[in-house]
Amino acid sequence: MKKSVSIACIMAAAFGVAAPAAAFEPNRPVEFVVTAGPGGGTDIFARTIQAIIAKYELMKTPVVVTNKGSAGGAEGFVYTAGYKGDAHKLAFGTNNAYLLPVRAKVPYKAEDLTPVAALASDEFVLWVNGKADYSTAADFVAKAKEGGLKIGGSQSKDVDQILTSMINDATGAQISYIPFKSGGEAAVQLAGEHIDANVNNPSENLGQWQAGMVKPLCVFKSVKLSSVAKVAGDKGWRDIPTCKEAGIPIDNYSMPRTVWLPGGVEADVVQFYADVMRKVSETPEWAKYLADTSQSPVYLSGDDLKSAVEVDGAAVSEVLKREGWLAN
Repeated sequence: MKKSVSIACIMAAAFGVAAPAAAFEPNRPVEFVVTAGPGGGTDIFARTIQAIIAKYELMKTPVVVTNKGSAGGAEGFVYTAGYKGDAHKLAFGTNNAYLLPVRAKVPYKAEDLTPVAALASDEFVLWVNGKADYSTAADFVAKAKEGGLKIGGSQSKDVDQILTSMINDATGAQISYIPFKSGGEAAVQLAGEHIDANVNNPSENLGQWQAGMVKPLCVFKSVKLSSVAKVAGDKGWRDIPTCKEAGIPIDNYSMPRTVWLPGGVEADVVQFYADVMRKVSETPEWAKYLADTSQSPVYLSGDDLKSAVEVDGAAVSEVLKREGWLAN
């Protein structure tokens, strides 16, 4: 039987030039490792991407989603990092991927993971009870400087408590932090007037806002939220002032939705998945996901993503150092 040989191979052999290697494509099922439990924000993030990939056939092999959310997500990152060089494992998380090793004793380092892409930004809003007599962030800060106010949030030494520390440092306030199991629990506590405020993401307090049980004072973002839709009476996300203009000098604080490969993978593997994620971010289904979850559109990969991780990691590390929360 004769074997066919491409003209490119013949020319490469004739001139002593190696034929270019084929670009990477997965050749077996790809595992999406969700570093959180079922039904949460990170789970929805990963499963939305899985559905879009399947609909538009962005990969030839199937995607399997598994949840490994114990220890604040460390379980999933440790699992993924343990498959060094494996091109068929991707971890889905937030900035916890690179902040967990800084603030907790976990059996992996940020360098054990390879950043692929960030696809969305979950914003933080200062919420107070709907009956509260202060209507601006400046009023809230003035009251907080007297002491006695309590902010509730998800977990200890995590994004909500870090932001509370930043508010105290930036304003001279003396706000106490009360940790709960989730942002949803903090929302219930605020609606019931058991705490004075929370810094939940927009979607976490949406129902209570629509019911008039809580109200937003400001968003920790350099520009106002982009959505013009009215979601609570005649108010919408774009009606919320930025915290910097409303009396809290914090320019920007957000939580990226991120995707990671294990360490030791080839550059073409990273590029393949970054391209897939970029295509996902350009679909109408992704735009709907962002609108439904009140997140901001962001796509970062390559050097831009690495730079963003470094900047965010350095800023948060300063807070952890000041509070004595750095892992020993």
